[in-house]
Amino acid sequence: MIQLTVVPATASSLLTDGIVIRGTIADQPLHFRAEPDGCYRTLAPVPVGTPDTLVVGLRIEGAGADLEQLSARIPVGRIRTGVLQLSVDPRFISPPDSELPRIQTERELVGRVSRQSHHTPQLWTDSFLRPRSTRITANFGQRREFNGEFRSLHMGVDLAGATGTPVLASNRGVVVIVHNFYYAGNAIHIDHGDGLTTAYMHLSETSVAVGDTVARGDVIGRVGATGRVTGPHLHWHAKFGLVTVNPLTLLDLELGSDEREDGGP
Repeated sequence: MIQLTVVPATASSLLTDGIVIRGTIADQPLHFRAEPDGCYRTLAPVPVGTPDTLVVGLRIEGAGADLEQLSARIPVGRIRTGVLQLSVDPRFISPPDSELPRIQTERELVGRVSRQSHHTPQLWTDSFLRPRSTRITANFGQRREFNGEFRSLHMGVDLAGATGTPVLASNRGVVVIVHNFYYAGNAIHIDHGDGLTTAYMHLSETSVAVGDTVARGDVIGRVGATGRVTGPHLHWHAKFGLVTVNPLTLLDLELGSDEREDGGP
């Protein structure tokens, strides 16, 4: 994730005229907010595989008419990911045909809540924290090779933990999924609003229900090894709308006045 700032040429007067800035990146709507300094700011996703620039489309509106339409190219750094090599029982590389309908249904469920988050107002005011302060065992974007064969990219961050150790909510939000998934095992998804959701996977226990509002740092579950995994750990996942993003980039967002913490037990 990155933060974008737009400064209209006559920001001070436009603010009083009810200016609205709309934008899109990677087919996802952006949510600009007017700040006291006359700037408009939004979060924006950086899709994995972005080579060196992001294209953002902008439309500046005011007084019931389009004022300006433009596009801009934003430089971004390449992600260096490396390779994660795993040796597993061949039975676990591809799911059996009997599980394919379940997997598709679960993907559709996650897609619905991800899209819906664009319609949820921003629910957090403080900075994000890591759901565990333990070491990272697998980074975002790593190429995953099973028994020497490339299968996928690792679309999250794995944090070490023994079964039963606590997992914290990374920020305030509403619980939108508590479900046992084929791949992710017992998982919790939290809608933080303005398009942003986080997920906590492979849990041994969950301690929240759909519809609960959780606070930053609340214990929401326990580390486990459910789903398709080789051992206990927490897989931490983040999305902006339908775009999966590196959850560690949430820690660098300047969204709150309090000091950022690095996690819990």
